[in-house]
Amino acid sequence: MTADKVSRTIIAVGSGKGGVGKSTVAANLAIALARAGHKVGLVDADIYGPSQPRIMGNDERPELADKQIIPVEAYGVKMLSIGQLVDAGTALAWRGPMVASALGQLMEGDWGDAELMIVDLPPGTGDIQMSLVQKYAPAGAVIVSTPQDLALIDATRAIDLFRKMNVRVFGLVENMAGYACPHCGEVSDPFGAGGAEAAAKVMDIPFLGRVPLTLSIRRSSDAGTPPAAGEGEEAEIFAAIAARLLDEVNRKRM
Repeated sequence: MTADKVSRTIIAVGSGKGGVGKSTVAANLAIALARAGHKVGLVDADIYGPSQPRIMGNDERPELADKQIIPVEAYGVKMLSIGQLVDAGTALAWRGPMVASALGQLMEGDWGDAELMIVDLPPGTGDIQMSLVQKYAPAGAVIVSTPQDLALIDATRAIDLFRKMNVRVFGLVENMAGYACPHCGEVSDPFGAGGAEAAAKVMDIPFLGRVPLTLSIRRSSDAGTPPAAGEGEEAEIFAAIAARLLDEVNRKRM
């Protein structure tokens, strides 16, 4: 007898360029969804630059059973990353077919009862994005951008790729949105303000929310203690974004 196959909703998290905090947003969204009562898997599909083992605080090497990789767990989320399978700092000089094969190994791991799959994509619009869409048919995508014009130009390219491949864009997240001075409390906008929300309106896609530029988020990411796993204002920010994302996912199912 074979067990019924679990129906999974795959949500791609992408960006047009690197350095916008996409992996941090993906990790915290996964945790926030798990804390909301969902069975969540997190795939680190950034083969050349995996960062989820550091962000999620678990670089444990996964085991293999019946030719399937068994995900490890962190903060209630099942996770797989190529960073768990190679030595830290190792450069992967792989061409497209090898990268696509690595993606397949991660996506086809033993995810058990995971119902939501968050896929942290590499920046850009290359082989991994196309392989994910063509082979695994994500239900939709979340795009992460900073407010500045340069990041938004590249985010627009990522949105255009998903639209051309008939993948719905669930929404845009504005990261690094405003910096509050820890001494005086004054808020400044080193990357601009409101650009992503305005761009979402122009492109007719949902705006899921904004994440501030804070020292505590940077520190917690480096330390492997994502803020979404704790309490307080930052955890609430990610919980709210996750709730809006679920609204969009459920709207698609209707």
